[in-house]
Amino acid sequence: MFKKILIANRGEIAVRVIRACREMGIATVAVHSDVDRDSLHVRLADESVCIGPGTASESYLSIPAIISAAEITGADGIHPGYGFLSENAHFAEVCESCGIKFIGPSADSLRKMGDKVEARRIMENYGVPVLPGTFGSVDINDPKLFKTAKKIGYPLIVKAKAGGGGKGMRVVHEESLLKETIAMAQAEAKAAFANGDVYMERFLESPRHVEIQILADAHDNVVSFPERDCSVQRRHQKLLEESPSPAIDDGLRKKIGKAARKAARAVKYRTVGTIEFLYDEKKKDFYFMEMNTRIQVEHPVTEMVTGIDLIQAQIKTAAGEKIGFDTDDIQIRGHVIECRINAEDPSRNFMPCPGKITNVIMPGGPWVRVDTHIYSGYTVPTFYDSLLAKIIVMSPDRETAIRRMDRALSEMWIEGIKTTGPFHRELLANDVFRRGDAHTDFIERHMATVI
Repeated sequence: MFKKILIANRGEIAVRVIRACREMGIATVAVHSDVDRDSLHVRLADESVCIGPGTASESYLSIPAIISAAEITGADGIHPGYGFLSENAHFAEVCESCGIKFIGPSADSLRKMGDKVEARRIMENYGVPVLPGTFGSVDINDPKLFKTAKKIGYPLIVKAKAGGGGKGMRVVHEESLLKETIAMAQAEAKAAFANGDVYMERFLESPRHVEIQILADAHDNVVSFPERDCSVQRRHQKLLEESPSPAIDDGLRKKIGKAARKAARAVKYRTVGTIEFLYDEKKKDFYFMEMNTRIQVEHPVTEMVTGIDLIQAQIKTAAGEKIGFDTDDIQIRGHVIECRINAEDPSRNFMPCPGKITNVIMPGGPWVRVDTHIYSGYTVPTFYDSLLAKIIVMSPDRETAIRRMDRALSEMWIEGIKTTGPFHRELLANDVFRRGDAHTDFIERHMATVI
């Protein structure tokens, strides 16, 4: 087992990892930029090292600075959290070459699943359902372009090969707009990822976004967890997650779980990851979308609904331990909902709202969990994402979980800046959501008047 772990991240996920390590008796090292000097993860860790200025490229994305911090402090493992370097294959290789364990999958798995086109090809070869589309980058001057697009079928979606977060992603409804849309997607992908390659895929209108958490060890054991429904999102950014999905029954749950385990085995995956699927509720078909080769923001949903600590499991499997349980051993204990509270103003098109938090009161009570790094007097910097907290609740059923979440949000006070808390209460009150009928276009179709 590890003796000391450096957390190559910040915010609530860094706090979460520190807590898991402390319960396991593992010492921790926090790295931070100069603007994060007073962040909670710095205060909670056993040691801390400043690795650069506020700009992420000069701090949390600086591999030399992070490796130097690990070597100076004697850390034998690095936990990358999510975002930043968590899915960077080169970083994983550098860690290993320096004799420091990267707490995540192998560099080979990161490369294969980080390339969306290669991931589609692998899934197709292993019998995991994928949507019709191209298995190579699209060339705007290809004489067969229109023929290929017609075979895929309209509407289709153009996606960045190396992308994520909705960038480099554009929907094409008719042939006359194909080339123009591809050019826009390529430009956006180039600016965001320094890689302008894109591919085409059939676009599902109003699908559900359902994902399967997996855990794998070095002894060829792979387990899958009950699904998370992440359909409530805006511009491909998740706002609320829940488990189990209102649309998934036990039979389908087993099928999707089996497909997710097959996907993990296809790339000899290790530690935690998530297989994301699009679910066509009308046809009862599901399709592989992508794999997140890291712990996810919404991992507490799975932890609450199953009672299994995923961060500790991730650390243990990275250290070479066996999982110790099987998929059939995992039980659904109730219904869980998570709301992501961001420093954003929904009334101004979700504009980021950095600044000083003058007062904080977080909710409590039975079956309410809060993952956060903020406190009264904390200043939200302008350099990073706007996530402030995750409020997670569990109840015996979905209806009471919604009521519990609304109660929890009513207790939450974050003063000094605007947050998405009030918006989430509006969301919970929406009749379509309460019926369990939310799909990926839910916000645009049913909450446009709110935002």
